[in-house]
Amino acid sequence: MLGLMILGLLWVVTFYITKQQYPIEALGRWNLGVGFALMLAGFGMTTNWR
Repeated sequence: MLGLMILGLLWVVTFYITKQQYPIEALGRWNLGVGFALMLAGFGMTTNWR
């Protein structure tokens, strides 16, 4: 769960730091969607954590 949240955060940060060329240039702004989806998946996993 934490891994997905951190991976999503790193994905978004990498997208902004590299001036929208990385992690996958062909996705364009959809890279933000991928990053946020990863973070939401990690957050969704917290509901099952005990």
